Amino acid sequence: MSAGPTEDLNALLDESWERQLENYPMYASQLGDRRYNDRWTDQSLKAIAERVDQNRSFLRRLYAIDRNALDQAGQLNYELFRRELQISVDAARFNAHLLPFSQRGGIQNLENNANYLRFETIKDYDDWLARLDAIDELIDQVIALAEQGRKSGLVSPRVLMERIPDQLSAQLVEDTEASPFYAVFADLPTTFSAAEQQRLRVTARDTIGETVLPAYRRLARYFSDTYLPACRDSIGLSALPQGGEWYEFEARRFTTTQMTPDAIHRLGLNEVRRIREQMQKVIDDLDFDGNFEEFLMFLRSDPQFYYRDADALYEAYLATSKRIDPELVRLFGKLPRMPYGVKPIPESIAPDTTTAYYMGPAADGSRAGIYWVNLYRPEVRPKYEIEVLTVHEAMPGHHLQIALQQELSDIPEFRRYSGFTAFTEGWGLYSESLGYELGLYQDPYSRFGQLTYEMWRAVRLVVDTGIHYKGWTREQAIDFFKDNAAKTELDIINEIDRYISMPGQA
Repeated sequence: MSAGPTEDLNALLDESWERQLENYPMYASQLGDRRYNDRWTDQSLKAIAERVDQNRSFLRRLYAIDRNALDQAGQLNYELFRRELQISVDAARFNAHLLPFSQRGGIQNLENNANYLRFETIKDYDDWLARLDAIDELIDQVIALAEQGRKSGLVSPRVLMERIPDQLSAQLVEDTEASPFYAVFADLPTTFSAAEQQRLRVTARDTIGETVLPAYRRLARYFSDTYLPACRDSIGLSALPQGGEWYEFEARRFTTTQMTPDAIHRLGLNEVRRIREQMQKVIDDLDFDGNFEEFLMFLRSDPQFYYRDADALYEAYLATSKRIDPELVRLFGKLPRMPYGVKPIPESIAPDTTTAYYMGPAADGSRAGIYWVNLYRPEVRPKYEIEVLTVHEAMPGHHLQIALQQELSDIPEFRRYSGFTAFTEGWGLYSESLGYELGLYQDPYSRFGQLTYEMWRAVRLVVDTGIHYKGWTREQAIDFFKDNAAKTELDIINEIDRYISMPGQA
């Protein structure tokens, strides 16, 4: 007796999920699945093509299932899975894999992956050693991708790539114990025997010296001598082959709508005008002696709005989180079981990344969610944005939504652990407005900070479409941002560079 449509769909979803974990080992590791902890994602051209073919096969098998024979929950699973597969297949024609470098992290700082792993057993450390031993192959694969992109005219903007040589140089240490990859071996569990501790440390030093460092030297030479000189002066996606079509695709993918880039641009301009009126009311209430531009300059330059050292800034993030958490029961009937922690963004990427971001908890409960905060140059991290940033990234923003989503045991894994940017960021923006009900934004500057973050989202609609569809320069985008939001210049530049590197995500 053959299985019914519901059973066929569930089996297909299970098979696809298992293939995804196998295909993307670091993703599996982040979820707490240790089965593939000894390997990286295969970035060879052959493996990338095979993954696309695999998704095409899953899509054909999905269409063979009678959607109308499924119940309501099954039909929803069917449509969401179909959308995920179709996007993956459609995206393949743009060859994004031939742009393998990002100034926000990646091959140049693989050691940061250790932040998401558990190191408890001998095998955990041996798995990390296996990953270190495979770094040379991974780096060769990434170089091959970049080289094919270079030869076909698909290269990254030079202004972004100029940040990477300094990041790579941090890997090129003389002492293997100074390598960031060695850090996990510095303080091994005391339950390990002396012989095992010695074996692990000796193997780590040997692997770093004989495999990791030569591979990174090779990458640094290739990047500086070959790739960087070939990078483009343009910044927008529309400057690339199929660029306009590619950006239209990204706009549909990220918004989950049929909105055109032009429509998104107009929406952003309208929102900028609306929010600016509200910001002006706060300025008027303060009786500030100056215009809008002068008020922004005052916020960016007056020492009263900044901490002098990183520790004080970090303590402010912690204190704000602790102040918010007890208030949540007044607004929500259900809160996530998994906690979250506040951690500094690794120093290796802090200068080149944004103010903060969030990482969801491990699926097996072994690791809490992480609210990563940027402590680099605290003198440009304003106090008035700490409250609004925390409600967006932590609670009741990303952590509440993502952790609760992971706890939904009655939906397939691909829905528990994936998401839609429009919804995820929309929830984060909505959460910012809840700060008033949580007792935040008690002074005019914090209220202006909340409006600054709302304005930030509107500005993003304008500058993302401006950069990637309307031919804006980087300077145009930076100036538009500076003219409308009280973010500091360092943060604005890093944000604009993020939008350049992630078309449509803003």
